[in-house]
Amino acid sequence: MDHLVDQGLARGFGTYPLTGETLARAIEAAVQTGYRAFDTAQGYGNEADTGATLAGCGIPRDRLFITTKVRIENFAEDRFMPSVEASLKALRLDRVDLLLLHWPPVGGNVTPSLQLLQKAQELGLTRHIGVSNYNAAMMRVAREVVEAPLLTNQVEFHPLLDQTKLLAAAAETGIPLSSYCSLARGAVFQYPLFGEIGAAHGKSAAQVALRWILQKGLAMNTMSTKPENIRANFEIMDFTLNPAEMARIDALTATGLRLVTGARVPQEPDWS
Repeated sequence: MDHLVDQGLARGFGTYPLTGETLARAIEAAVQTGYRAFDTAQGYGNEADTGATLAGCGIPRDRLFITTKVRIENFAEDRFMPSVEASLKALRLDRVDLLLLHWPPVGGNVTPSLQLLQKAQELGLTRHIGVSNYNAAMMRVAREVVEAPLLTNQVEFHPLLDQTKLLAAAAETGIPLSSYCSLARGAVFQYPLFGEIGAAHGKSAAQVALRWILQKGLAMNTMSTKPENIRANFEIMDFTLNPAEMARIDALTATGLRLVTGARVPQEPDWS
């Protein structure tokens, strides 16, 4: 079961790389639109800004779902819990709703950080736990190491990247995937197919790409600073892509566009 999808949290608002007033205005527009799931991370440098804005947004705490992520530099046993406690202080929370490991550690031994993640949950610092940027082999290890359910593996997922292996691993392990870079940082707009399909539904190219992700069974994060785009990214529940349209978009995954690579993130795992 995908908790995020089943609880109506399939559409989350991502905060990277926003800070300050720009972030505050974007979150305020997202709240007004209807977003209730918000995603930040220690590495984004915006936990305090996110926490301050959400604390004053007028939505009761129990109706918000707030995610943050522990950066690799804090995976050491003497740094993990203090870093999470610092995140909670910055976010003005007693606990987060979801705590993720942002990347697998360099070298690929995921067990120690997974054990610390589970301990954070046992200590009441987070309601749910999960991982991010894990490959299929790491997902299998995580399922064996962690006794508690892992709510998600948050990964780059969009119509221009074939993630068949991770989808298979999700089905095998019971760890659902969720999406970031959901519009491939605008690269989907280079393909007329999305606009063509959108015209048949009275929807935009972006809405078609996001609907494809939703129909793949994933929750997703999107980010924009423009209120009209924030609204459009949210308004994807009132239409359905038919099997032929899904298949046409599926064919584009062969493009193989991976945006988050080792050139930017040395700890990127071996996706093969």
